[in-house]
Amino acid sequence: MVRLSAFAAAVAVALLAAPACAQVRWSLPSAYPADNFHSENLDAFAQEVAEATGGKLAIKTYPNASLFPATAIKSAVRIGQAQMGEILISVHDNEDPMFGIDVVPFLAASYDEARKLWAASKPAIERRFAAQGLRVLFAVPWPPQGIYAKKEINTVADMQGLSWRVYNAGTERIAQIVGAYPVTIQAADLQRALATGLINAFMTSVATGYDTKAWETMTYFYDTQAWLPKNVTLVNKAAFDRLDKSTQEVLLKAATSAEARGWSRSQERHRWYAEQLAAHGLKVLPPSDALKSGLHQVGERLTAAWLVKAGSDGQAVIEAYKRSGS
Repeated sequence: MVRLSAFAAAVAVALLAAPACAQVRWSLPSAYPADNFHSENLDAFAQEVAEATGGKLAIKTYPNASLFPATAIKSAVRIGQAQMGEILISVHDNEDPMFGIDVVPFLAASYDEARKLWAASKPAIERRFAAQGLRVLFAVPWPPQGIYAKKEINTVADMQGLSWRVYNAGTERIAQIVGAYPVTIQAADLQRALATGLINAFMTSVATGYDTKAWETMTYFYDTQAWLPKNVTLVNKAAFDRLDKSTQEVLLKAATSAEARGWSRSQERHRWYAEQLAAHGLKVLPPSDALKSGLHQVGERLTAAWLVKAGSDGQAVIEAYKRSGS
């Protein structure tokens, strides 16, 4: 009887402890400041998952490269150091040209075009990630890219000799073509690089310009709207497969919401960020006709080079994109 009572007591304790033990805790590292719209979107995603699962799946976000550097996040998710991660996909375009399709200059230079390009390229990109044990949950674009500079830039010739920040193979190739000096700097280190005078020009969105207080070191912003790079949120496929079916469904539903919300916020904040840059003293200008023409010529060269690297798979994606009415 004593043994039976002890057994019953042990079972009761185990049952009471079961809900706590059943909670799954995941990490979600990213590379951007906590108040950036991408990070805010990740927080909303994590909260939606927690609420819908009754706390069964708890996702903790780590913004501003606080858990892993930007370039290490994908590998961390792939090997299971983190269950999820948000990456700027074009950071990995030296690994596979398909990861750099959204930073081919002027291939997709508006939100509508960027949506169509993502739809056309998503299957190929998903296949590549799947081969690495990763699953794409959602993608969100940055606002269109423009040029920040200390000096006036009216033609591509004016870019010669500039110390030019690069963050992927595409931006490095632009520097090489225009005769600038490429300096590799990821987003988390950009403000420090600006403060120390390491660079005097760079190409990024109004959002990153605002995050890094570009007005403190730069004079001009040229709204070239060259491309809309995307952040992609990935999940380790083995970790996803370990979730029960209902939790998987919640995660996928929250991902769909996060993608829709992220695209909307990006578009809404684009104008606000530009207004803030101007309010803080940056000269926010459209590119001159000569600069625009020169940049388009650079874009044509880079598109041709990308197609050579991407081969038939890349050609198929570009053709599908063009058929979509871009």
